This record gives sequence, C-alpha cells and structure tokens, in this order.
Amino acid sequence: MSIIEAIFLGIVQGLTEFLPISSTGHLTVAGKILNLVDPAKPEQWTAFIAVIQIGTLLAILIYFWNDLLNITKEFLADNIFKWKKFSDQSQNSKMGWYIIIGTIPVVIVGLGFKDIIEGALTKNLYLISGSLIVLGVILAVAERLGKFTKELKDVTWKSALLIGLGQCLALIPGSSRSGTTITAGLFLGFKRETAARFSFLLSVPAILGSGLFEFYGSLSYIDEEGLITLAIATLFSAISGYLTIAFLLNFLKKHSTYVFVFYRILLGVIVLSLIYANVINP
Repeated sequence: MSIIEAIFLGIVQGLTEFLPISSTGHLTVAGKILNLVDPAKPEQWTAFIAVIQIGTLLAILIYFWNDLLNITKEFLADNIFKWKKFSDQSQNSKMGWYIIIGTIPVVIVGLGFKDIIEGALTKNLYLISGSLIVLGVILAVAERLGKFTKELKDVTWKSALLIGLGQCLALIPGSSRSGTTITAGLFLGFKRETAARFSFLLSVPAILGSGLFEFYGSLSYIDEEGLITLAIATLFSAISGYLTIAFLLNFLKKHSTYVFVFYRILLGVIVLSLIYANVINP
C-alpha cells in the first residue's frame, strides 16, 4: 500500500464511519478496486480496517471530550467513591451505565463470531451491497415511523440495550455502525441528532476494543513500512472523522436521513452493477 492510498483510505474511513453509509463497505470496495484485499488472507484487511478506526475514535474523544470527561468523573464518583443507588445518580453517571449496557451485546456477538467476521464471507461484495440496500430501506422505515421527541436525558437501560443490539448488526459489512444505531434510536422515538450523539458515545468502547485487539493480532504480519502506512491512514481518518461528526450533528438538526437512504441504495446498485460487468471481483 502506498502513502497516497493510505491517505485516501484514511479519509474514506473518517468520512464514512460516522455517516450512516458504512465505512467497512466503502473501504472494502475501495480496497478491491485498488487490489489491496488479499482473498487468501482476508483477516489482514479486517485488521487494517479495525486499526484505522482508532483514528475515528480519536476524533470522538476530541469532539466529545467534555462530555466523556464528565461522564467518567461522575460515574466514578457515584459508583466508586460514594456508592449511590442508581436512581440517585447523576445523569452523566447513568449515561456511563447506559454505554456499558449498550456495549455488552456487541462484545458477546463480536467474540462469538470472530472467525466469521474476519473471514472471506464478510469481504464479499454481494453481502456488502445487499446490506447497503436492505439497511437503507430499514433506515427509511425508521425515518417514516420515528416520533423525534426524545432527548439524551430520556435514554434508559432498555433503550440503551436495544440500540446496543442494533450495533451488533454493524458487524455485518455494509450495514454501518452509526447507521444501525441511529436507526434503532429513531425507531425508539429519539430526535435524529440525539440518536447520532448517543451512537457516537456508544461507539467508544467498541471501537477502542476492536482496534486494540486487531492491532495486537496484526503485529505478526505488518512490517515497518506497513506500520507507517497504517499510522498515516489512522491520522487522516481522525482528521476527516472529526469534521464529519461536526457536519452530521449539525445536519441532523434540520434535515432527515433520507439523503443517506438514497445514497446507500444507489451505491448498493452500483456495486452490484460493477460486479456483473466484471469490473470488480466480488
């Protein structure tokens, strides 16, 4: 992988991680077009994707620094130093619990289906294009049925768990972590911006865990040159990711998610067309 390719893939990762359009799908399509995905070693591409997500994690940490700091401080204060009952805890402390509860499903499913997730099936462009289209349609249904009344203060353990279950679908390439969690939030009646904000906060443990886990596992087959391109891709994913977070939260205050629905369906159709035209290998 060249430095230019690393920069390009890093920008793609940052742009598509937070928009509900699937970063894994975009990266895998780009990787196959650039002939960077080795069919014999699909786990290497999975590791690359997971590691450069650390850049988008950095974007979240910087953008939501005050929120995350307050959540951490008040969670520790109410649960470690003062041992308050859950009902007596602050909203930020409760949010810490909601993030933990929402993360449990993806940890269980991710570890349970690790071999499948890292295998060749999840790099299949038929699966990715199908996920883009199907999850796009489901997002449209959520947009149509959503009430858009609930704020972040209205998150409960039940809604956190349900959105966490939605995050499990993000393990299917082409579905999108932000897409599945925002969709779940809309079904539960949350405002679009609120659903996106909770989606980003919820993604912190999952991205951190998968990124570090895959990075450790990838050390055996990443040489010094590979580490350099990996670092460059991660840096550019952080920069583009930060800008994308700011854009999406502002966009969803005034607009629906239909533009992303149309984009997902169109991209899915284009990918299928390229496959049948033998332009790219599924």
